Amino acid sequence: MAKSLLEQLPDIVTKGRQQAEKILESLESRHRVGLQTREWVLPAKDSAATDWIAANERREWLTSVQPGLFGEVQPSLEDIAPWTNRLIYGDNLLAMAALLAGDEKTPSLRGKVDLIYIDPPFDSKADYRTKVSLPGVELEQKPTVIEQFAYSDTWADGTASYLAMITPRLILMRELLADTGSIYVHLDWHVGHYVKIVMDEVFGKESFINQLIWKRGHAHSDSKQGSAHYGRLHDTIFFYTKAGQYFFEPQFTPYTLSYIDTYYKNVEPSTGRRYWLDNLQGPGGAAKGNPYYEVMGISRYWRFSKEKMGLLIKEGRVVQTKSGTVPKYKRYLDEMPGKPTQDIWDDLKSLGGLGAIVAERIDYDTQKPEALLERIIRASCPENGLVADFFGGSGTTAAVAEKLGRRWITTDLGKPACMIMRKRLIDQNARPFLYQAIGDYQVEAAKAMLGRDFRIGDLAQIVLSLYGALPLPPEENPVRNLGQVTGGGSKTLVLADSPNKLTGAATLKKAVTQRDNLMGGWDRVVVLGWNFEPSIGETIAALNDRRLEVLVIPPDLLDRLKKKGGLEKLRGTVRFSSLQYLTIHPVERTVAVDGQETLKIKLRNYTLLSPEAINLDEANRTKLQAIANAEPLALIEYWAVDPDYDGQVFRSVWQDYRGNTENDGDPLRVVTEACFQTPATPGPRRVCVRVVDVFGFEAEASATVALAS
Repeated sequence: MAKSLLEQLPDIVTKGRQQAEKILESLESRHRVGLQTREWVLPAKDSAATDWIAANERREWLTSVQPGLFGEVQPSLEDIAPWTNRLIYGDNLLAMAALLAGDEKTPSLRGKVDLIYIDPPFDSKADYRTKVSLPGVELEQKPTVIEQFAYSDTWADGTASYLAMITPRLILMRELLADTGSIYVHLDWHVGHYVKIVMDEVFGKESFINQLIWKRGHAHSDSKQGSAHYGRLHDTIFFYTKAGQYFFEPQFTPYTLSYIDTYYKNVEPSTGRRYWLDNLQGPGGAAKGNPYYEVMGISRYWRFSKEKMGLLIKEGRVVQTKSGTVPKYKRYLDEMPGKPTQDIWDDLKSLGGLGAIVAERIDYDTQKPEALLERIIRASCPENGLVADFFGGSGTTAAVAEKLGRRWITTDLGKPACMIMRKRLIDQNARPFLYQAIGDYQVEAAKAMLGRDFRIGDLAQIVLSLYGALPLPPEENPVRNLGQVTGGGSKTLVLADSPNKLTGAATLKKAVTQRDNLMGGWDRVVVLGWNFEPSIGETIAALNDRRLEVLVIPPDLLDRLKKKGGLEKLRGTVRFSSLQYLTIHPVERTVAVDGQETLKIKLRNYTLLSPEAINLDEANRTKLQAIANAEPLALIEYWAVDPDYDGQVFRSVWQDYRGNTENDGDPLRVVTEACFQTPATPGPRRVCVRVVDVFGFEAEASATVALAS
């Protein structure tokens, strides 16, 4: 007989602790998980009204934190302000490991986070597919195996696997929390009661502060005519702390008119101020240390000292309504912050249903209202404190933390979510922030599947096998990453590149040399890569070698291998796709005027990653191919320009994106031309353009431009 979930819980928690302990132990090793900075975003969306360099406030702010920014020398990443907010793409377990480990440039954040808020999936069995809107076409993309984990909200082994996912993550979150820090975990009725038990184990029952009930405000909830259940109108938020001494700032809600009329019905004739008469007696009497003395002929234990009471009487704040009655304290309405917030929140409306806050909607299924996060952040994070959200979703936590002047970190495993967050932060003119990714994600996934001591050659052998290539003899293949495909009178050399490096010019040149010289030469060579240098498209074009083919290994391959059947089940089903590729028109650079020069960059063409590699059914794939053929630039979701690219950190100082209607009024297209001023420099400058398409794939093109005479 199968064990009940309650019987499985001890084993789930034990295994979660073991997993977390292994991660914590690895923080001291040479091979700890790191973060790669993909982009340093200086929000300055393209519009007719603003220009990033002309915005004096932005210039002053940036100069104050980074004095050399507007000089001739571009700053290195180490020169960025002492703290820079972070948007991280990737598995939050690995992201937290990297944050705990730190590196030579960034200290560990262990014990440094003031507040964690998470809104993880609810195990509701909902299937949140990505809808992609293109001009005249709407596509529905099924999530990859990786993205299913992020937001499909379905779990292969039900609630048990959900709890196995959340447990080690909660343990790492506790490690990140400051001793005065707090965590809020937002759930609903599906798994909330089970997660509460796990949190009692991880944080301790004594650290449980509140079970908050948020009434979402949908007029009709999820109940329909004929439903055999009461309408479900609320979510549950568990509030825990790390230690007994924690930061907490009480919050207040405005008084309703009916409350004012009931409790503040007295009006002072001379001033017109409303007040009510509060109790002055000290609760608990002498046992609580309250003083005993006489006031206006009445002897009692009082809240205040005799001296303080005397001052209040002088100020007219102590009132005796009738002779012989106990004096009362006059409490004015205009001195009160409001009604203390209780554990039932029915005053914060959701973003769906009747009465919803429509203005905040950004087309994300599980988006939460800003007022909800504002209350939590104000209550549990001090000014300039650090807020973290490891299930970032729509980015509400980061957006509100930004508005309230708190520092923030947010992560998500879904590319669509990360794009939504990046655009949202740019849209609100956030301070500059880093967009980062998990370094060596595939290596970590391989360790999880093949064991911590796996060799890169083992993974290469799997990739070659799925491509249909046989390994070369060991004497010709010491790294075990070369294979061959023969048939039809031709022979092809296949190289499976390592996941812990970027496939770029050096790899391609080596592959061409091996094709021409190894074992008497080959007709062609195919390079299979995991991660690519952003400029790989330009490299391929420059080589101009028809006997060279570069293909992308599916990024979720390792996750798919974990599924039942593994390698054998995947044979013949894995699609290795061609790379996406961007081209631009020649960059125009005009003569400097008043220390400024003008750059004009125009997109020429964008070639999408093979549509076969995108998780679409045939009907949607056909629609996509038609758009790609007719209007390829319509596939671009976001693009940015770095006018002085150093080849290491891409500094986005100009952006446009779908949904930015200030410049063109079209929510489905980006503009295809950037024109802006930038500080003049006498020599050539390397201008780099980076695009992200509607599916989250990136491409890059750059040009070195001399100043026009």
